[in-house]
Amino acid sequence: MDTTPLRDGYRTLLEAAATVADSGASPVPPPGEWSADQILAHVSLINAATIVAVSAVASGTHTTYDNRIAQDTWTIEHLITLTGGNAGLRERIRVQGEALCALGGPTLSDTELDTLVPSRLLSNGTVLLDAPVPLRDLITGLADVELPGHAEQLLALLPESVQANATP
Repeated sequence: MDTTPLRDGYRTLLEAAATVADSGASPVPPPGEWSADQILAHVSLINAATIVAVSAVASGTHTTYDNRIAQDTWTIEHLITLTGGNAGLRERIRVQGEALCALGGPTLSDTELDTLVPSRLLSNGTVLLDAPVPLRDLITGLADVELPGHAEQLLALLPESVQANATP
């Protein structure tokens, strides 16, 4: 499996996070939206769940994938505290990205990547998926949807005058 899009997704997300952190602005999210740290904690939790699923398949055990904990406010705030905030979250995501690129690329066979994983994905309380999906789709979903979407969400926190120069 070619992990180049996944590597690119992590690079783009981390660049967006650094842009927001280095902007000097104190971005306040619109009501109901997450702060930069909350977005990063959510991504880190998604990464952790994906690493668990990939590791389980690689070890020949059954697994499931459920992103609900990555949306839990208490868990998100707890992770922010555990990592020491923005810089710690960015470093954790960087290392998790390296791990997923290594595990999802040369480590797994096509048969393993095609393993069906019972999955439940929610967004803003809406069920997006509640069905088995191939493990490879969980990995490519990070690259194609999750990481770019959160990079854009991070950049949207910047004042409009800064956003024009910070598009991923």
